[in-house]
Amino acid sequence: MKKGTPIATIMTKNVITLKASDNLERAEHLFRKHHIRHIPVVSGSKIIGMLSYTDLLRISFADAVYEDEEEVDSMVYNMFSLEQVMAKNLVSVSSDTIVKDVAEILSKKEFHALPVVDDGELVGMVTTTDLINFLLQQYED
Repeated sequence: MKKGTPIATIMTKNVITLKASDNLERAEHLFRKHHIRHIPVVSGSKIIGMLSYTDLLRISFADAVYEDEEEVDSMVYNMFSLEQVMAKNLVSVSSDTIVKDVAEILSKKEFHALPVVDDGELVGMVTTTDLINFLLQQYED
């Protein structure tokens, strides 16, 4: 196993983001279009929150009851702003944090993605999937 590997080597660098002024329908569109489960919310290049697909599912509970899901989603999504739903107390890491340390953070917390922030700016994102793929690569070498 490659010890001391910085997270910058496995993180996603071209991160899909939202602005606080975006609505939840836009968020759902981005989740589906890009097949992702976490989207940082930014103000300029500074991260101010994180929205997970699970956050959206929590507020669209009516999906299981009504047949016209899109109409229900629109109604529910219009009841909340992105800022009301996103997580605000974020844990982040820098791009030189080693993979082992990131794995320890994610194994002890109840979330599956960490923003990578250098000098106050969002530079990437690392997920549990990134860590699993890194681990699998170690067996290929």
